[in-house]
Amino acid sequence: MAEQQEVGRGDKLRWWVLGTVIFGTFLGRLDQTVVNLALPKIISDFSISVTDAAWISTAYILANAVFVPVWGKLGDTAGRKRIYLVGFIGFIIASALCAVAWNLSSMIVFRIIQGFAVSADYPTAMAIIAITFRDMKERAQALGIWSSAFAAASVFGPLIGGPLIDNFNWRAVFFINIPLGIVGLFLALTFIDESVGEKKHVKFDWWGAVSLGAALAFLTLVLDQGEAWGWLSAASIACYALTIICSAWFYFVEIREPEPIVDFRFFKIGTFNSTMLNNFIVFMALIGAIFLVPIFAETFLGYDATQTGYLFIPLAIAMLVAAPLGGRLIGRIKPSYVIFASTLVCGIGILMLGGIDARWTSWDIIVPMCIMAFGMGFGMAQRTNLIAVAVPHEEIGEASALLALVRNISGAFGVAIFSTILDNSVNANVLQTAGHSFLNGSSALIGQFANLIILKAQVAGYATVFQVAAWIVIVGSFTSFLINVPREAVTSEHRVIAEG
Repeated sequence: MAEQQEVGRGDKLRWWVLGTVIFGTFLGRLDQTVVNLALPKIISDFSISVTDAAWISTAYILANAVFVPVWGKLGDTAGRKRIYLVGFIGFIIASALCAVAWNLSSMIVFRIIQGFAVSADYPTAMAIIAITFRDMKERAQALGIWSSAFAAASVFGPLIGGPLIDNFNWRAVFFINIPLGIVGLFLALTFIDESVGEKKHVKFDWWGAVSLGAALAFLTLVLDQGEAWGWLSAASIACYALTIICSAWFYFVEIREPEPIVDFRFFKIGTFNSTMLNNFIVFMALIGAIFLVPIFAETFLGYDATQTGYLFIPLAIAMLVAAPLGGRLIGRIKPSYVIFASTLVCGIGILMLGGIDARWTSWDIIVPMCIMAFGMGFGMAQRTNLIAVAVPHEEIGEASALLALVRNISGAFGVAIFSTILDNSVNANVLQTAGHSFLNGSSALIGQFANLIILKAQVAGYATVFQVAAWIVIVGSFTSFLINVPREAVTSEHRVIAEG
């Protein structure tokens, strides 16, 4: 009852609340995409190698992955608006620090602070939406619209970042966050009301936070650097061992903790587990394969960063259209059917990319990506809403943090796995292509002959990655039939979901 009283004004202005958290989510994800465009300039200014520059992204990923569950728990205990504002203020300060970084070490430290601050957004934003939109159909629609901010940021990142970097310098991509962050902070102060979980909390699970953070840090580190180190190198094996040890430590801490960061009772809920499984499979294949599209476009099609960004505009539109449409089916069609169909369509779109070729036009890439994005967006609201429905209302922040964590880790798995598949496939294709190729001409052409073999092998390697990713998604679509909301596990306000 206390929570309902606290969000009364938010109910009246609920669409302003939604717009506010969309702006915050968009800004945080926008920064994540534009920094990748700035890396070449940073490498030049700091006189560092590409391997060194990778740590600028790794530091951000590590901090983001580690602290998402912590912020989710703090939001439920200390107040969601309070934590949301803390994260926003931290993001503004960290962006200013990144903009004035003077060497690699300072940039890595400031990126850790930035990733730490940004990680407060996802769990608190989802919880704020869930408590603001009481009607289940409206909530699903709102979550779908909010989810589309992720796609929009991935598109507008290159479009905004490219001109900033070209016309000013790489520091501009951080400086722009300051005025935009102040606008977002003003919106949050104006429209978001405070809310906390209904349970009375007396302490924070610091040991759980430390052990979980350590486990995720070692896991993310090996996923990000494993290919460079070698997956069976001493450094990788050490990270595997430390991940297992810290995970076991975390588990034994949490099962004895009265107020844990991760409530392992969630994993006794069938709907929660099956939805998480579907999310993991879909995002692993999606993120792991699609991150290669810009690389292919710039390497083999000769596009620059801005032209590559244009390829993703139709993708964003497709997802923006599909997300609310899928949300409207809440209560009308059983969620597992919608998720199955959307995942299958997503897989078909990726499978179409499996025929990728250096002679492709922009439309050859845009059409499959639009199909993929439409499928992904159509089921987004359903997946997110099921997590909100499956868990106790006062623990939505914790559950949404776990959802974000699963997506982050699955994406890291995908990038690591498909990067390895790409390298192995290219190497195998070089040998196979060379064994079936003959040079009819003078020895002066042997250099061009070798380059053509490598080019064909590389293009075939990208095609292999997309084909593998597609079949993972297509087969993974059948996990949607494991999703079921038991009637006895939901309240009357949720029953429309269970019976849909």
